[in-house]
This record gives sequence, C-alpha cells and structure tokens, in this order.
Amino acid sequence: MTNFARDEFDRVPEVSSRQGVHRAVAAPSRPKLWPILSVGIGALAVGLVAFLLLPQLGFQPVIAPPSAAAAGTSASASATSTPSASATPSATAPASPSTSASEQASPSAVEPATSETIAPAAADKSQPVDIFNGTLTSGLAGRVGATVQSDGWVLGEVANWQGAPQQQSVIFYSAAHRANAEALGALLNIPTLVESADFETSVAVVLGPGYQ
Repeated sequence: MTNFARDEFDRVPEVSSRQGVHRAVAAPSRPKLWPILSVGIGALAVGLVAFLLLPQLGFQPVIAPPSAAAAGTSASASATSTPSASATPSATAPASPSTSASEQASPSAVEPATSETIAPAAADKSQPVDIFNGTLTSGLAGRVGATVQSDGWVLGEVANWQGAPQQQSVIFYSAAHRANAEALGALLNIPTLVESADFETSVAVVLGPGYQ
C-alpha cells in the first residue's frame, strides 16, 4: 500500500483481469462506394436505352454508299489523267515539222563538199644545189654531186663542210624552196629538212656521219 490518497483511478475492481488505461479501438473507415456504383449503373442504363430504342425510333447512322466513293475516286482519277492526255498532242505535234526539216536538210548534208585541190609546188631544178661533205670519207661530196647532177639539177659548190659538226645528214633550204628540198631528200634518202637563211644558194646538202 502507498501513502498517497486514493483517487478515481483506484476505483477498479481488484478481481478484474484488465490493467492500465484502455480505450475503445475505432474501426477503420471504409470509402463509400454507392456514389460510384450509382453513376456506373446510370451510364449503363443510358447506353442500353440508346442501343435498343434509337434504331426503333428511326435514327440510323449515315454511311456514304460505296458507289459515291467510287464515283469520287474515278472523277479524281479522270481529273488527274486529263492534263496528261491533253499534253500528249502538244508534245508530239512539233515533231512533224522538225522531221520534215531534217528530211529536207539531209540531201544537202549528203552532198559532197566541193573544194579545190591545191597541187604541190613542183621542184625547180634550175636552182643550184650545194653539196658539203661533213664526214671523213674522201670524195663523198663529189660522188653525191654527180648523182644530183645526173638527175637534172644544177650543181653549185661542192666542198668539205666548214661549219659546226653534224650528227646526221641535213638538207638546208630557203623559205621559198621547200619543194626542192623535199625532192632532193627523196633522191638522196635524207629525211631531215631544215629551213635556213644562212646559205647563198636555195638548197644546201650537208652529208653527215654514216651516209653511204
């Protein structure tokens, strides 16, 4: 026993099995579902009425007939194909004048071009030809000079070459006597022709090493 005075908490039966302060446990609150259920039932009822009663009252969904859609498609296709059909004659129409023009121009194109044939200048054998020996072979200039003279040419100076050493046989000619140089080159088998104004005669033949 304590020395304190008794209070209201001491008025508990001594034979009771409960001890301490006890409070009633409140049951957890549950959300009320009846508003949601009522809204769902009302929406279902409206849907059933609309599905069952509206067709009987004459309300039918408007559906475009397939013929109208096909007609619209054919109309658009014809509208698209019409410009190409109209463009075809315009693209092919100008072809006939060009064809006729080409046919008229073909005879003139086939005609051979008439051009005057310029005959090569003839060699003038009356012009003197100088012969120079640029090799170590003695008497070579005299023998070549005899060949030139026997072909009808007028023989000029025949001597040894005093100029720069030549690596091959050369025929020098003035500007107005290339035909003479070509004729002598064919006669003496000398293909190298050089235009030069350093000689007094129109054509000068220089025999180089290896000439036979």
